Amino acid sequence: MSHIENVRLQTTANVYFDGKCISYTFFTADGTRKSVGVILPATLTFGTAAPEVMEIQQGHCRVRLAGSDQWQDYKGGHSFSVGANTSFDIEVLEPTHYVCHYG
Repeated sequence: MSHIENVRLQTTANVYFDGKCISYTFFTADGTRKSVGVILPATLTFGTAAPEVMEIQQGHCRVRLAGSDQWQDYKGGHSFSVGANTSFDIEVLEPTHYVCHYG
């Protein structure tokens, strides 16, 4: 996915972890909320409210879902799912660009 058309973008960035993750929320034509952003090299823990699918556009990271001891490797073109009201650890090995699909 190199571009997304017909969206309504919130122009104020969501800045997390002292700027290591910056994203922008947008809404598709049918009102679906999504975000697009970049995570810089770091090891971080994210919490979720809604189920999420993280679609990696570019970069390289490893992810460990809550309750698991296993790390999974992800690069551009791959995605992973996270349940609602849980968390995941992400080790970003190079700047990682993503689109997050909620719900």
